[in-house]
Amino acid sequence: MRGSQIAAVLAAGASAAQLGTAFLATPESGAAAVHKEALTDPLFVRTELTRAFSGRPARALVNRFLREHGPYAPAAYPDVHHLTSPLRKAAAKAGDAQGMALWAGQGHRLARALPAGRLVEVLTDELDAAGTAFSGGGAGGVR
Repeated sequence: MRGSQIAAVLAAGASAAQLGTAFLATPESGAAAVHKEALTDPLFVRTELTRAFSGRPARALVNRFLREHGPYAPAAYPDVHHLTSPLRKAAAKAGDAQGMALWAGQGHRLARALPAGRLVEVLTDELDAAGTAFSGGGAGGVR
């Protein structure tokens, strides 16, 4: 979600960092407006791994649907996905964040509603600044 976090995982030995949730709030994202808003809504503070929406584990914001169905969801992908699809679509259409899959990583509260290109620029600047702090003079091997 931040360039400093990217630098930290790279410095720890990772060869890359995955930033899916960071791009959910961008205007280019295909996420519903209610999903984008939920990322930083104080009502949604936790994420949890669940099979409630699709039948296979994925991380989502904890909402009513997840609380009510998550503990009992079978590992039955794609059956659960097809079963819940009409419910999720209806909730999205109605703007009901409590009834839809709100996929998100643990850093969702740090999402920034910037255009994707601008977000990449900001992340790059943050990574460069963090690399300078790590190496004492330049990003060097951090990237």
